[in-house]
Amino acid sequence: MCKHQGGLFIKDIEDLDGRSVRCTKHNWKLDVSTMKYINPPGSFCQDELVVEKNEENGLLFLELNPPNPWDSEPRSPEDLAFGEVQITYLTHACMDLKLGDKRMVFDPWLIGPAFARGWWLLHEPPSDWLERLYQADLIYISHMHSDHLSYPTLKKVAGRRPDIPIYVGNTERPVFWNLKQSGVQLTNINVVPFGIWQQVDKNLRFMILMDGVHPEMDTCIIVEYKGHKILNTVDCTRPNGGRLPVKVDLMMSDFAGGASGFPMTFSGGKFTEEWKAQFIKTERKKLLNYKARLVKDLQPRIYCPFAGYFVESHPSDKYIKETNIKNDPNELNNLIKKNSDVLTWTPRPGATLDLGRMLKDPTDSKGIIEPPEGTKIYKDSWDFGPYLRILNAAVGDEIFRHSCWIKEYFTWAGFKDYNLVVRMIETDEDFSPFPGGYDYLVDFLDLSFPKERPSREHPYEEIRSRVDVIRHVVKNGLLWDDLYIGFQTRLQRDPDIYHHLFWNHFQIKLPLTPPNWKSFLMYCG
Repeated sequence: MCKHQGGLFIKDIEDLDGRSVRCTKHNWKLDVSTMKYINPPGSFCQDELVVEKNEENGLLFLELNPPNPWDSEPRSPEDLAFGEVQITYLTHACMDLKLGDKRMVFDPWLIGPAFARGWWLLHEPPSDWLERLYQADLIYISHMHSDHLSYPTLKKVAGRRPDIPIYVGNTERPVFWNLKQSGVQLTNINVVPFGIWQQVDKNLRFMILMDGVHPEMDTCIIVEYKGHKILNTVDCTRPNGGRLPVKVDLMMSDFAGGASGFPMTFSGGKFTEEWKAQFIKTERKKLLNYKARLVKDLQPRIYCPFAGYFVESHPSDKYIKETNIKNDPNELNNLIKKNSDVLTWTPRPGATLDLGRMLKDPTDSKGIIEPPEGTKIYKDSWDFGPYLRILNAAVGDEIFRHSCWIKEYFTWAGFKDYNLVVRMIETDEDFSPFPGGYDYLVDFLDLSFPKERPSREHPYEEIRSRVDVIRHVVKNGLLWDDLYIGFQTRLQRDPDIYHHLFWNHFQIKLPLTPPNWKSFLMYCG
């Protein structure tokens, strides 16, 4: 099984030496003699099987099977009173959980954009969303992506409750790495170890688990109340390495797809509109089948698809909105019901699921209370102005009057000794060169900035970026997810190879503190 996204390996017919296998999911290739991936180069190492000898001196191949952490100190489920456990959907990945006399909120993104200006909320949050956040006893934030860690939302909460308890996993890159830079005043952030029950009160506890593919960033959570488990796998590609509790009372996960710049933002070579449309269609179907199979394997009592309700609503992203077709939650739920007895819930903002009622009688008309008739479900307007003004403020910043910012920035970024040449082009809204903008080459083999491409053999990428977003990212030392996942770039590459080390560095591994532009201006000016 491929470590990337759990695809199955088959023989690589292009390999004459018989040393590589190919994943059926994304065509990643693994050299089984080294257990390293050949394509994309520099990515994961595949976990090896343990080799042991049996009594006849033959070989045994064993997969390590450590005990499940959630099985420590097991609790038997107790009867739930009606109204004792209620789950209310607010929007995207945000759920408000009433658990006895405690309230817990998942991933509050309720205002503003995510990924610079690329994602906007699909659903209109309930009118009392802010009051609900004020009343929370604790907030869980799964990871640092801005559709889960929304500083505009948290700024609203911090205005009244800066000490609200927030819990995150102990990821390699801290979830709140950019808190100081954000200006949001939060004073009670708790970083907890993975796989350990965190006791809230005598009835309520939770456990945060890491993702098997992105342990440096992604997490998921198990919440247990009176022995009843709620599993939220959020955006994890392989939550907890694929080992998860079975027969939980409620499971929720992402479902939609479309959370990447690939392939919509690519052009040249095979990336025709027809190829992209077919690829997107195939990938969404694979994702749908994977989620349905996962639910069938885990057999939760109830399943809820969430964390995929976003839209590329800014007019300049019309092409992305039309191209980036996402999965329909009802289609997934119908597929699940076709193959299992699992109950499903397609949430609408403000809808509340009463777990006690649903477990006792799934046909109870009060088991799920829908929002009142006439409630606005989908957003039809977004307050673009304030957020775009923040981005536009970077365009005229003094930093960019001096071309030596380029060397300063990429030296700060710290990525080098890799044979890749990238051409960076600042553009307008339509990805045409920005008048007076920068257009330059970066050779990451020696971190030089040549006027022309080097004569040696080298992979090449061209990255066109909207000038407001790239300068905002550069100025504030932000991760390139704002550019790539936010659809603010257009890319070409030759050859057509995904350079995992390069993208992983700029999306996850940039320094935790931004460039020292004040010092830069003193000596460069």
